[in-house]
Amino acid sequence: MRILVYPHAMEIGGSQLNAIELAAAVRDLGHEVAVAGEPGPLVERVRAAGIEHLPLDPGRRRPSPATVRMLRGLAADRGFDVVHGYEWPPGLEAFHAARGRRDLAAVCTVMSMSVAPFLPPSLPLVVGTEDIRRTVLGRRGRRPGAVHLIEPPVDVRANAPDHPAEEFRQRFRLDGRALDVVVVCRLVAELKLEGLLTAIDVIGTLDPLPLRLVIVGDGPCRAQVESRATEVNARLGRRAVILTGELDDPRPAYAAASIALGMGGSALRALAFARPLIVQGEHGFFELLTPETAEIFLDQGWYGVGGPGATKLAAVLRDLATDEVRRKELGDYGRRLVTDRFSLERAARVQVEIYTAALAAARGGPDAAGRWDAVSTVGRVAAYKVRRKAGRFRGSAARDDFNAVARRPRG
Repeated sequence: MRILVYPHAMEIGGSQLNAIELAAAVRDLGHEVAVAGEPGPLVERVRAAGIEHLPLDPGRRRPSPATVRMLRGLAADRGFDVVHGYEWPPGLEAFHAARGRRDLAAVCTVMSMSVAPFLPPSLPLVVGTEDIRRTVLGRRGRRPGAVHLIEPPVDVRANAPDHPAEEFRQRFRLDGRALDVVVVCRLVAELKLEGLLTAIDVIGTLDPLPLRLVIVGDGPCRAQVESRATEVNARLGRRAVILTGELDDPRPAYAAASIALGMGGSALRALAFARPLIVQGEHGFFELLTPETAEIFLDQGWYGVGGPGATKLAAVLRDLATDEVRRKELGDYGRRLVTDRFSLERAARVQVEIYTAALAAARGGPDAAGRWDAVSTVGRVAAYKVRRKAGRFRGSAARDDFNAVARRPRG
């Protein structure tokens, strides 16, 4: 098969890293793969993987008829069999590019914490947790477009405990006197900011334990995060919180960690480096991965909502900081878990099966459900855009909308 992979962005982030790594793994199974995307830090990652990058206009509207026409043209000129969009705008554009064609199938992967309700039910969909899969199946009424589960895959060979970290430590002056709690994430309000600010505050309360928080990433909330970090560092009289900015390759940061903090794909990558993991969520959720808590995350994803917040995080960090044996045991457990269940090779085989089924369905010709989806989706997206514009006018629109509305606290 010939597959065009279309990530929603080319900046560092879990969904797009998964898209590129999985594209390379599918290519290694004998298929022809290219990646379409605007300029960004991950373009070099695509080329380094030996995958062709097809440039997109960074100023284009999303979604847009012009991009749909471009995808159709690429498919016709290059003989692509599948267009695979990651997150909802590329997914919609892939759906319309393939609509009415028997030689082209569309697939959409959503790694956000919820799925846009206006995605066409006849569009084959891949999600990252069993909990989300059940929810979407119920909402779709089990209509023709299947909902598949591929838990965020990890290249456990490229991400491994022995990855070099000394240059990273030297660059950011990380001496060996502290235990580094490393979090790799985008500095955005949705999902991330609350937990980051809590972690900074907690580090400030645990002195004189030898803990240091290293935040790897960038984004619109960087100034807010830096301000809080500066306050804590000034109060403690030491570099207790360090911001590195965005790294094109964050693997040395994971390898330098004594303890990892994160959610989603970043949490899984941390496990590959055999580091104990504290899973961060929203509304005070922090939970240490152990054999007893693993089932929670295997069902709902590497995330959660609701909890004691700073109190819980402080207790977990205090215990880990004073128990080297426990850190080693939990790190080894996490490495085994990610290797056994989340390997990239396993995910690539499942992905190829999804492509094959989608292409077979396309060759069967359009059905009534697909034709109705094409019409109704346009109206639903237009209504959504109007609501978003109104929200921006009021100052209430979230940047990562389908992460921001993922879950609310229970009870």
